[in-house]
Amino acid sequence: MKRLIERFCEAVDLVAGILLGLCTILIVISTTGRYLFSWAVPDAFDLSRLLIGACVMWGFASVAYRGGHIAVDLLWEALSRRWKVVLDVFAWATMLLFTVLLTVMTYHRVASAYASNEGTFDLRIPVWPMLGLIWLGCAASVITLVFAFFRVRSGSQTHDMEGPIE
Repeated sequence: MKRLIERFCEAVDLVAGILLGLCTILIVISTTGRYLFSWAVPDAFDLSRLLIGACVMWGFASVAYRGGHIAVDLLWEALSRRWKVVLDVFAWATMLLFTVLLTVMTYHRVASAYASNEGTFDLRIPVWPMLGLIWLGCAASVITLVFAFFRVRSGSQTHDMEGPIE
C-alpha cells in the first residue's frame, strides 16, 4: 500500500512539473512575441491564468502529502508530544475539510463553464477542460491530504519528534 501511495504522489509531482513547464513556455513565448515581434499569442492571457491555477492546485497536492508547506511552530514547540499530535491532527483535519469544500466548489465551476459554453476571449476555446484540470488538482489534493492525515493521526510523522507519545 505504501508503494502505491508513493507512486500516486510521484505521478502528482510529474503532472505538477509538466504543468509548470507548459505555463513557463507559454508565458515566455507570449512575452517574446509581444516585445520582440509586436505579435501577441492569441488567448495567451486566458490560457496562462488557467494554467497557473492548475499549477497551484497540482503543486498543493504535491506539497500536501509531504507536509512541505510553510508552518509557524511557536505554539507547537511549547507543547508536549501528545498535544503536538493533537494539534497536528486538528490542523490536518481542518486543511482536509477546506480542501474538500474547495474541490466541491471547483467542480460546480467546471459544470457551470461546461453548461454555459464559456470560452476564451480571442479564439473561443472552451475553458471547462482547463477548469477540469484545476478540479483534478483539487481532487488529487484531497487524496494526498487523506494519506497525510492518517500518517499524522497515527503519530508516525509529527515534524521532528522522537520517541513514544507521552
